[in-house]
This record gives sequence, structure tokens and C-alpha cells, in this order.
Amino acid sequence: MASVRSTNSGRRFGLHALAVLLGIGFVIGAAYFFLPAVTSVSYTVGEASSTPATVKPKPKVVLDKQDYDRRLLALAKVATSSPWYAAFLNNTKASTTEAKPLWPIRTAYPKEGAILPFKRIVAYYGNFYSTKMGILGEYEKAEVLSRLRAEVAAWEAADPTTPVVPAIEYIDVTAQGAPGKDGKYRLRMPDTQVDKAIEYAKEINGIVILDIQVGLSSVQEEVPLLDKYWAMPQVHLAIDPEFDMQGTNKPGDVIGTTDAATINWAIEYLAKFVREHDLPPKILLLHRFTQKMITDYQDIKPLPEVQVIMQMDGWGSPARKKNTYYQVVEPEPVQFTGIKLFYKNDLKEEPPRLLTKEEVLKLNPAPVFIQYQ
Repeated sequence: MASVRSTNSGRRFGLHALAVLLGIGFVIGAAYFFLPAVTSVSYTVGEASSTPATVKPKPKVVLDKQDYDRRLLALAKVATSSPWYAAFLNNTKASTTEAKPLWPIRTAYPKEGAILPFKRIVAYYGNFYSTKMGILGEYEKAEVLSRLRAEVAAWEAADPTTPVVPAIEYIDVTAQGAPGKDGKYRLRMPDTQVDKAIEYAKEINGIVILDIQVGLSSVQEEVPLLDKYWAMPQVHLAIDPEFDMQGTNKPGDVIGTTDAATINWAIEYLAKFVREHDLPPKILLLHRFTQKMITDYQDIKPLPEVQVIMQMDGWGSPARKKNTYYQVVEPEPVQFTGIKLFYKNDLKEEPPRLLTKEEVLKLNPAPVFIQYQ
């Protein structure tokens, strides 16, 4: 599979040649159908076989708003002695000459069952067909899951206050260097590959994030084709604006961009499934390593049904990564933040090492999403 380096990004991208996958023999673009959401219920069976089983309703989970707010303040490193700490907890304005911190950002409280900020997500990224797009395609299943379990344990040791949820972030729609039959420079993966990602996640009691690189297609065209997966409680969405091309530029020629209107459309689309199927809140992950990749950030509106993560996605030395985080993610608060760590590309600059977990946790705000490629 061809690898194209995007200009100005300092990042290597795995844009596949379409011909590599033509022989796989799957049919792309088939119609998708809704799957009913599975509701977890417990059953109590009577002693006699003639006694019908009774269904106990799920206990109602109530959001602890105080815990939620305190965790946001901790992520933002706001001192308990700061007047802004009490002001945020009480949702009031502080009487102080001290500058108001950018973080935490006040958005809608999530629906019960939210992952964030109560847990941290640690994800492995890639495509099963490619060895160049991330760790998911580099190793067999047993090795991938063994390594991911080790990372989860290491993150829980680094921050014992925050449990970790493992995740499989699978690139389901991949940007292409060739136009394809419809000229949209993207390739959709077959359902069997998404199902494979779901099986990986099931073995480690994790979640699945389906990543889309739309090329000259659109978020509005690609997301509905995965409807049966959005109806599943463990499946979430990632949008990669780098490959959201505007006009006629093909992926890899320039860095793409996604606007707030498109992001809000995706938020509302996912929220619909949460409401209709009584699901826990969805995650919407947004990749970013330049400011222009996402526009009108202040107009992005998280909902109780959808939690939004802005992830710093560039590679390089520890100093470069910190600099990009503070130039691109920290100044434009939306809701939560994340960072990507590259097992290989982060070693290409001096000093050749990844950011340590302690260094990541010291970022302000501290990321709740860690992705490994």
C-alpha cells in the first residue's frame, strides 16, 4: 500500500492504492440495516418450571454531577484554592481579578452511563489490511491485544484515580491516492472487518471507534452507511479532517478541513441513536494537528448524548508534540482532549522517544483519550 506524506504536517500517512484491495472480493457500498440495541436485563427464574421468568428492570444510573465537575477541574489543573474552583462547582461567577482559566469548559452534563471523565480511553489504531497505518495491521490478534492490555495496565498505574477503557479504533473508510469508480478518493471496508474490530474489543471488554477518512465524499454520506453499528452501545465515531477534502484536491496533496456545522451534524446524528435505543452516550473523536483542520470550534455543541474529544494527532519529538498540543488543542476548548502517540514516527526526531505517561498527564488539560498508532 502506497504511503503519502502530507505537506506541512510532519506526519506519515498510509494512503492505500485502490488496486491492492480489488482482489479481496468483497462488495463495497451495500445497503446497511438497523440492528436492535441489546438491553442488558437480569432474570429471576421461579423454582418450579411452570413459574414464568420475571424481568428485573435495570437499576437507574444517576450522574454524579459533583464528581463530574471535580474531575473536569482536576484535568484542568485548577487548584482547589482558586476562586474559579468553587465558582465552577457552584456554576457562578468568581469575584476575583485572577484571569478565568480556559479549562474546564462548561457544556451539557452527559446522559447517565458516560465514559468521560470518569474513565480514560486507551486505543490501538489502524486498519487490518495495512501494516503502515497503525498497530492493528502490524500484528496478529493475540499480540495486538496483549500489547494493548499492557498499555492499559501501565496507564492505570500512572493514574490510579482513573480507570482505563481499552479501545479498538478501526479505520473503516480509508482515504485513497486513486479516485476509484466514483472519483471520491476513499475506500469503504467490508462489514467483516468492522465485525473483526468488534470481536477484538469484546475480548478485552473494550469499545470500538470507527474512523472515517472521507476523501472527496462527505461525513453526511459516509456515516449513515454504518447505521447498524451506531445502534450498538460499544461503537463510537472518529472523524479525520485531514482527509476531508474540499473542492477537487485529492488526499495527501493538501491537509483537509471539517467545519463545526458538519461536526454538529454528526453529533446530532449519533444522539438520535442514543435516544432511540436508550444507549449510553457516544464518543465523537476529532483528529487535529493544525488549527485549520477544524473551523469555528466555538460553535461545536456537545450534547448529553455525545461526548466530544479533540485529539492532537501530529508526530515528532516530545517537545514538538507538546508545542502542537498547546498551539492547536489547548487554546480552543470544546469538551475533552486526547493525544496520539506513534510507536515509530515519534522516534524519527531527537530525542527518539515517546512522551512518557507522566509527561502526558502533566499536559493541561490532561488528555482523557490516548491513542497509539
